[in-house]
Amino acid sequence: MESSGTADSETIYETAPDTRQRILRVSTELFGVHGFHETSLREIAERVGVSKPAVLYHFPGKADILGALVEPMLRELGEALARAAAASGAPDGSGASGASDGPGASSGPSERARWAAIEGVLDVWLEHRHLLRLNFQDMALATTGPVFAQLRDAMLRANFLVAGPNPGFAERVRASQAVAMLSDPVVLFADAPVPALREAVLDGVRRLLDGPQGPNAPHGPDGPARPAPGGRRGRPAAMSPAMIEAARRMHAAGSGATAIAAALGVSRATVYRHLPQEEDTE
Repeated sequence: MESSGTADSETIYETAPDTRQRILRVSTELFGVHGFHETSLREIAERVGVSKPAVLYHFPGKADILGALVEPMLRELGEALARAAAASGAPDGSGASGASDGPGASSGPSERARWAAIEGVLDVWLEHRHLLRLNFQDMALATTGPVFAQLRDAMLRANFLVAGPNPGFAERVRASQAVAMLSDPVVLFADAPVPALREAVLDGVRRLLDGPQGPNAPHGPDGPARPAPGGRRGRPAAMSPAMIEAARRMHAAGSGATAIAAALGVSRATVYRHLPQEEDTE
């Protein structure tokens, strides 16, 4: 009778305690690069170094892997928004903490809640930036209804906190723009240094909500964020290699110079210098 030693060794290896985490790490990479639907369980198994049945031992299906990846992100998102709601001084996060939080109270509870929500959401996106490369639509189609409902509800809550108390239509639209612009740069520049990426994204949100050096800029323990030494107001006149790459990728996908300039925070003239000549006719 043939010895089962090799099979036993393989079983032990494939069900080792760290195998689940290795499957999740590899899946994050593959989903981010190829997309959820274009990544097979066999490919995941090969990259992890185990058999396909070993992957199925830990996760009954590919959607279960995605659910396990999304769950920590949703948990951290909920915690970040709970902290932002607490910063407003109101249990429901409405920002209605009393008469002192009226018009002109730019540093009041609702403003603290706004920036706590913006920075909290951004930090979660940065932490899970490689998973974020997976389109939200893919998450909606691949995960169970309750999982995506959590993500949708978290985004609605973030918009509520950023819009502030008693917002008009324009304020609600601007809040949705501010929340939406937290994710795209993280996806485009996922491999950039996180501190620099975080500051650049927050600067873009400040410009949308308050202007280049608005009074409501997010601040830390040492006070409001300061402009870079020697910095000038307005758009930068040069683009980094990463920005040039992003601009060309957006152009290839059909975006015009105007849209690219707005997304990257530079002038159209700056974008023109790095795009094919025919773009000049826009």
